[in-house]
Parts: sequence; structure tokens; C-alpha cells
Amino acid sequence: MLKANKVNDFQTPVIALDPLIPYLPHRIWECACGKGNIVNYLSSKGFNVLASDINDGHDFLVWSPSLDSFDAIVTNPPYSLKDEFLKRCYLLQKPFALLMPLTTLEGKRQLWLEKYGIEIILLDKILNFETPSGEGTGSWFATAWFTNWLNIGKQITFGKLGGR
Repeated sequence: MLKANKVNDFQTPVIALDPLIPYLPHRIWECACGKGNIVNYLSSKGFNVLASDINDGHDFLVWSPSLDSFDAIVTNPPYSLKDEFLKRCYLLQKPFALLMPLTTLEGKRQLWLEKYGIEIILLDKILNFETPSGEGTGSWFATAWFTNWLNIGKQITFGKLGGR
């Protein structure tokens, strides 16, 4: 069972969503919503967002809403559980976008990515995640949107952050 902890509590800066928005369907499930940064931003852009989190008793790894209540999963999963989140997304067979470190391309995950497919939106900047203390910090690793079934049209897409 997924446990909430501060090691995995890095809230998504909303700037990370802009390169993803053109590819998203209207109904989104944010399954690890934390403080709600993704939920609030996508809602402000007109998306219908269903929010859940381990902290409200909804563990993504064992629970999901009705599959006909959402069209895609969009989340920044706990990085220590990125394998489990990726597997679960493939099992649910719904379009998804997971914000994960580029190291997701390494190791055994390559087998799943090759078997089930992946489209990646690479970001042109290192993100400044909001930490448990409430302050942002530049991460030491690059992240990207790992997506499938969103019909991006390319296996790798280069996304620009912040008005360039």
C-alpha cells in the first residue's frame, strides 16, 4: 500500500503543464493530487478534473474511480513509486501523462516502454518543485512528461517552459 511521506512530497509547478495541455482530453483524473496544483491549474483552463490522493484514502495502486468517469490520468507520481504508477497506468489502459525523471528511461522500464508504447515531452528547463516546507527548490534532475495514448504524434516532443 502506498504511504504518504515527505520524501515523495514535491508539488508540481504549474508551468510544467503548459506543454502537455494541447494533448489532453477534457476529463482528467489526477490520482496523486497532493495540494492540488495540477487540479487547480487544469480546472482553471476548463478541464473537468477528478482529484484523489493517498491522503484522502484513495491509493492509486489499488483504487480507481469508474473507468468511464475520466478520459486520461495526469499526475506527478511519487518518484519512489514511479515503477508502480507506470505499471498501473498501463494496466488501466487509459491515456496518461506522468511527470517523471528522465532516469525513468533506464533499466527494466525500457521493456514496458517498448512493449506498451511511450511518447515523451521533454522540458527545456529544470523544474522548481514546491517542497514540504512550502519553498520551491530547483531539482538536480531533469523531468519529462511520459505519456501514452494521448496521440501526441511523436515519440519525443520538446516542450518550452515560460514564454520562449
